Amino acid sequence: MRVSDEERHRVAEVLRQAAGEGRLDLDELDERLQAAYDAKTYGDLVPLTADLPVAGAPPAPAPAPRPRVPAPTGSAVPHAGSIAIMSETRRAGRWLVQDGHAAFALMGSVVLDLREAEFGSGEVTINANAVMGEVKVLVDAGTSVVVDGFGVMGEYTEQRPKVPFDRDRPGPRVRVRGVAFMGSVHVQRRGAPGEARRRLGGFLR
Repeated sequence: MRVSDEERHRVAEVLRQAAGEGRLDLDELDERLQAAYDAKTYGDLVPLTADLPVAGAPPAPAPAPRPRVPAPTGSAVPHAGSIAIMSETRRAGRWLVQDGHAAFALMGSVVLDLREAEFGSGEVTINANAVMGEVKVLVDAGTSVVVDGFGVMGEYTEQRPKVPFDRDRPGPRVRVRGVAFMGSVHVQRRGAPGEARRRLGGFLR
C-alpha cells in the first residue's frame, strides 16, 4: 500500500523528536529522514520507527520493585520472532519469551499468549508491528505491561482488562513497542487459559 505525504511527515516528526531526546545521532537522523521522504509504501516506513517509543510521550515513571520471576526450566521452546503474512501465527502454552521478540503481521494475525509462557528475564521487550494486520498480546494477572507504540490510521492500545492486576503475584514486566499502519496492536490482561470454562463447568455441576 502506498503512503501519503501526511504519513511521511508524521514519521519525520517521530524521528526529529527521537533525535531531540538523544535516541538518534545527527547522521542517523539524516539517513532516516531521507528514507522517510523517499518512502513509497508502508513497508518502507515501518523499519524507520520500529525501534523508537511513542513520539512526545513522557518517560514512563520508575516502576515499583517487582517480585523475582522464576528462572526458566530449560524445557520451554524459545521463539525469536512471530511473523504472519496473509496468514495466522499463534504462540500459546509453554514457550520461552526472550527479550527483543519480534512480532510482525502483514495482512495477517499474530497472537502471543504469554499466560503460560516462561521468560528469559524479569523484563522483556516485544517489538510488535502491524501493517493492515493485527498483533494481539495476552498477559496474566501478575504481569505488568507498558504499551509504548503508536498507530498511523490504526490502533496501538492496551485494551480493557478481563481480570485486575495482582501486585502480589510474581510476574515479569512486558514492554510492547512498535507501529501499527492501518492495523492494530492490542494488549489485554486475561485470566488463566481455560479458567472461564472451569468456572462454567463447576456451575453446571
